[in-house]
Amino acid sequence: MSLTPRHPRTRPIGMGHLRAFEAVARHLNFRAAAEELSLTQSAVSRQIQSLEDEVGASLFLRHTRAVELTSAGSMLLRAAGTALERVDNTVRQIRQSAGRKSVAITTWASFASMWLIPRLEAFQRDHPDIDIRIDATDSAVDLATADVDMALRYAVPQAVPPGAVRLFGEKLTPVASPWLLQSHPIRRIEDLASCSLIEAGDAHRTRHLEWLTWQRWLDHFAGPEPAPRGRKAASSKPRLNPQRWLYFNYAQQIVQAAVIGQGVALARLPLVAENLASGALVEPLPHARIDSPLVYWLVMAPRSEHRPEVKAFADWLLGQAAATREAIGDVPDPDTVDQID
Repeated sequence: MSLTPRHPRTRPIGMGHLRAFEAVARHLNFRAAAEELSLTQSAVSRQIQSLEDEVGASLFLRHTRAVELTSAGSMLLRAAGTALERVDNTVRQIRQSAGRKSVAITTWASFASMWLIPRLEAFQRDHPDIDIRIDATDSAVDLATADVDMALRYAVPQAVPPGAVRLFGEKLTPVASPWLLQSHPIRRIEDLASCSLIEAGDAHRTRHLEWLTWQRWLDHFAGPEPAPRGRKAASSKPRLNPQRWLYFNYAQQIVQAAVIGQGVALARLPLVAENLASGALVEPLPHARIDSPLVYWLVMAPRSEHRPEVKAFADWLLGQAAATREAIGDVPDPDTVDQID
């Protein structure tokens, strides 16, 4: 006798039916599956029959004392097992985090790895009940719509929104490994010619980031060039022909290359203050720092700024920023003094 072919329905299958199927397929036994699901064996059998009607194919071969997966059942099991496991893991995470306080921060990768993350342990030690999520991206995030509580940004004052809090400014300075300086002492600007120079590879393509280039730094320290008699003196650029140039896209790559002695980096002082304090890097020309127009900012999401955990993290950030300002000798602009505390 031929079986009437099933016609599959188009609506999504029920999660309960899928769980019953997965349990039966795993045990290959209706009774064991029913015990696991705390259901009667007949209830499980009805769910499997309903699922087969919805799928439009037999999922099991039913023998007298055992069941066997059909080819369609094997296909569905491969998909269902993975899907149910992912759903269960996600629900478990949601249940574990439900009711916990958390703060989400967006910032760019270099700042996260070089300044924020090394300091986080102190906050977590003092606030073990607050979870921290860092979203490191080079793209600006819209705080009005994104699922974040605050942003740490790097921009000129004219480019930040009202209410942005100044963390610290920026100074640029040459830094090098102490091991490199043993073989290539640097006492004057001209001594840099004997070294490899490291800088940001994309700085020349962005107007504001031109401040991160060696040429901008050299222009700052350029003196008047002696002029022939009867002519005006013209400003000159120090002419350096280093051994080679090294270009990197990220600040942490620049600093890492300097730490291992590959050359002299023009570094952002706030990001290397810890390296200088530990002795991993040395500032060979401390008198040759220049100020950058770029500033580090804290921007709060309006809907989050009054939550106690967000305020606690923001207060902690401001304390860390004050320590950085002291370490680098940062004196803020008069127009932003009232935004610091």
